[in-house]
Amino acid sequence: MPLNVFGTELESCSHDPLTGFYRDGCCDTGPEDLGVHTVCVIATEEFLEFSRGRGNDLSTPRPEFRFPGLRPGDRWCLCASRWKEAWEAGKAPQVVLTATHEATLDFVPLDVLVKFAWREERAPR
Repeated sequence: MPLNVFGTELESCSHDPLTGFYRDGCCDTGPEDLGVHTVCVIATEEFLEFSRGRGNDLSTPRPEFRFPGLRPGDRWCLCASRWKEAWEAGKAPQVVLTATHEATLDFVPLDVLVKFAWREERAPR
């Protein structure tokens, strides 16, 4: 059973659009996932523009890869290194922590991820 960053069962990220390295809706990973697609994010226009500027156009559909192209608000399993790069540039999107694989912690500390937690997961103040 894959685990999330809290050490509990990894939840689904998105089935519409269908995401995940294995295109099963989860940000699970394995040895063949060289990009480590483990961070479940909520796409924003700012992040999509940032990623496009870094040579990774996530907005344009690529049917040959079963990739529909992302729009703001879509959930997507993002490469951990790309999320870290966006964070360092001040462009990181929110993260759905319960759907983010524990392997992400090899790239980004949990306390950083928690600061970008999807608002629905944040504890009430």
